[in-house]
Amino acid sequence: MTIPASHRPAREWLLLVVALVLVGGAAAPFWEVLAGPAARADWAKKWDADRVTRLFLGPEQLACYLCFAWAALILQSRYREVRRQRAAFRMDLLPTDEGARILPEDARPLARKVESLTARRPFVLANMIRLGLGKYAVSKSAPDVAEVVRNQADVELSRLVSGMATVQYLVWAIPAIGFIGTVRGLGGAFGVDVPDVREFTRDAKAQLKIAFDCTLVALLLSLVLMYLLNVVQRAEETLVADAQEYCQEHLLLRLYDPAADPKV
Repeated sequence: MTIPASHRPAREWLLLVVALVLVGGAAAPFWEVLAGPAARADWAKKWDADRVTRLFLGPEQLACYLCFAWAALILQSRYREVRRQRAAFRMDLLPTDEGARILPEDARPLARKVESLTARRPFVLANMIRLGLGKYAVSKSAPDVAEVVRNQADVELSRLVSGMATVQYLVWAIPAIGFIGTVRGLGGAFGVDVPDVREFTRDAKAQLKIAFDCTLVALLLSLVLMYLLNVVQRAEETLVADAQEYCQEHLLLRLYDPAADPKV
């Protein structure tokens, strides 16, 4: 069973397209009027093949590419794991029929059913259900089961956050590497010892281009990586939230609590 969204999701990509159309429609006329063909020709002249090669193929840029690729592969594996975890919602782990109740004597058979369906593979949802049913078999108290489910959700979130430590470091390391290139370029610009002023200015400008190009590439990669990190983190947090919602609907609300029954 697929969990429905608890709220209507924002159509972010559609809104991005609308934003691009609005900004492009407003900026294009000003660019055409204020810049004109002369500015475009001057821009193309500055960004020749040699400048583009220096921009993308410096040693610091290659180090940034390595960090970016490493982090992207980690995030891809984490996102694939989220997709795998979603399969647990379609395994019929708990009774979903209207009016179905779970009695204390049903807890252990249901727990064995969960283990059988998941083949002991690690699933966030199955783990919450298994721990909740185990607590219910012992305490026969619905509030105790709710506490176990809530605590396990916190544990799963903490585990997911700690698992992102390497990616968080790489997100910080990429701009740091770019600033290392900036420092190297600035040091080369002011360390040039040339008697001719024109030659000194030319060499200094070349070094400054290296400095700022390193920072530019690093910041662009960092922006993309931060977005990918945000997407994966949101998917993982939504997974845990949907697992809690599933347990609330199909486990906690169906438990029979003898202590709350006035006839007992």
